[in-house]
Amino acid sequence: MAITLEQVNTAPRAEALQLLDGLYEHSPWIADKALDARPFQSLAHLKHTMAQVLREAGRDAQVKLIQAHPELAGKAMVSKSLTAESTNEQGKARLTDCTPEEFATLQKLNADYNAKFGFPFILAVRGPRGDGLGKQQIIETFTRRLQNHPDFELQENLRNIHRVVELRLNDKFAAATAPGDDVWDWQETMSQYSDPGYLEKGQLTVTYLTDAHRACAAYISKTMRACGFDEVKIDAVGNVVGIYKAATPGAKTLLTGSHYDTVRNGGKYDGRLGIFVPMACVRELHRQGKRLPFNFEVVGFSEEEGQRYKATFLGSGALIGDFKPEWLDQKDADGITMREAMRNAGLKPEDIGKIKRDADNYLGFVEVHIEQGPVLNELDLPLGIVTSINGNVRYQCEVTGMASHAGTTPMNRRRDAAAAAAELLLYVERRAAQDGDSVGTVGMLQVPSGSINVVPGRCFFSLDLRAPVDAQRDALVADVLAELKNICERRGVHFTTELTERAAAAPSAPVWQQRWEAAVQSLGVPLHRMPSGAGHDAMKLHKVMPQAMLFVRGQNSGISHNPLESTTSDDIELAIQALMHLLTHLSPEKQ
Repeated sequence: MAITLEQVNTAPRAEALQLLDGLYEHSPWIADKALDARPFQSLAHLKHTMAQVLREAGRDAQVKLIQAHPELAGKAMVSKSLTAESTNEQGKARLTDCTPEEFATLQKLNADYNAKFGFPFILAVRGPRGDGLGKQQIIETFTRRLQNHPDFELQENLRNIHRVVELRLNDKFAAATAPGDDVWDWQETMSQYSDPGYLEKGQLTVTYLTDAHRACAAYISKTMRACGFDEVKIDAVGNVVGIYKAATPGAKTLLTGSHYDTVRNGGKYDGRLGIFVPMACVRELHRQGKRLPFNFEVVGFSEEEGQRYKATFLGSGALIGDFKPEWLDQKDADGITMREAMRNAGLKPEDIGKIKRDADNYLGFVEVHIEQGPVLNELDLPLGIVTSINGNVRYQCEVTGMASHAGTTPMNRRRDAAAAAAELLLYVERRAAQDGDSVGTVGMLQVPSGSINVVPGRCFFSLDLRAPVDAQRDALVADVLAELKNICERRGVHFTTELTERAAAAPSAPVWQQRWEAAVQSLGVPLHRMPSGAGHDAMKLHKVMPQAMLFVRGQNSGISHNPLESTTSDDIELAIQALMHLLTHLSPEKQ
């Protein structure tokens, strides 16, 4: 029989602890300490409280907890001495039914892992959806994590323990995550569409107006109709637009959405999460027969990543009239112009100007997005409030010194271009860290025609400098360029810089940020405010209407633009609930 939060909150301590028995392997002290925080506002609140208890317990207690866990397909499984919970989990992953080869592989991995780290490998084998990972997925994850640093791997084990406990709590409370499961499934289904050359390798790549891209648009359209949208169409740039109409005609519109194209060999959630989460909300509103006092427009933006053509944010840019006609003449790697690609897809480039939105008809723009970073993952928080999308400046730089013989040129006579660039790289790292939330990256570093026995005479490098406020970003840029000048003068080398991109920061509109905060607080989840280091469609809409974003925690240390990009159906479910709260508590009269 399922237990309730009210039981946990009101039962005598010993009885409440018994209700929470079996969550942590042979470690009831965590649930016991968590009970100090009663009453719990929600199941999510209880989950986070227990994660915080473990975080604050210190390394010794954390290691002891990890050591209390059984190995995967280990001695305890063979001897049938696993706890009932672990037996269930390893059984769901079919680890109790390994071939001799699989069993031998896991035994070798267990031995290697214990030898390196001194504690067993922990993995939430029921996976991000809760229905079990495949044995090959488990082995691949085991092999990959063997390469991690011990400190990182300790934390990764703890994060997996939190996930194990989350799923055990779901079982105890019979917690339903059906909408989250459905969104997870929609993304899995759409990930079957991938461009040629990547599909065969099992990699996800969807670039603008390819067959895979058009198949994604068709899938989104079909699913929107099934969810109960009143209007669904594909516009002149390939955006998929769904409208759920207001209770009364003539109402204003709330806009949301994100992009469905991907980087090459990317992840399943970047962009797409922000399309499917609001679709799940519309489906629930439709099921309830409920209308909002405003139109709700969900857009799957056709292009954001700039992978096929040298045009980024093409989909969201077109909605604000920021589509440059000269882009139509750009050619892809196969010599196909954008104009040709559009016509082949049945789009009409001559109609692009017609899809520009009148901002006066809109309340604003909200976007749900996977975080694409490690912050929420490390804080054990499912959701984050975006305060601003970082402004960025990019440069292509060259340092010119003098190429000379590596053996005969004394160290105090060298004009080493690469050493100058390396010195700047370290300065960028130090200077960006001073601000706390600025970031600086030298992502490209090249010595043309370099040779092992030649002092580098030239060095090319890139600069990518970002901050949540333009003034902060500009101060960072000024300091970095001044330091480049000082380094080159001191070393007797020359430099050139070419500005290749400048994008303004997009601070969240305070009132919309507060609405997201109220939504997250309603779930019993602690607030965490954070800037977005990555660019998003919201920064385009920011130019014409107020915007604010909600981040969803990613797994695997929050990695993104990578096949390991992932999130859980539980975190998706919380994002759906947060957006539903925002929608149902929004009053257009208070705009």
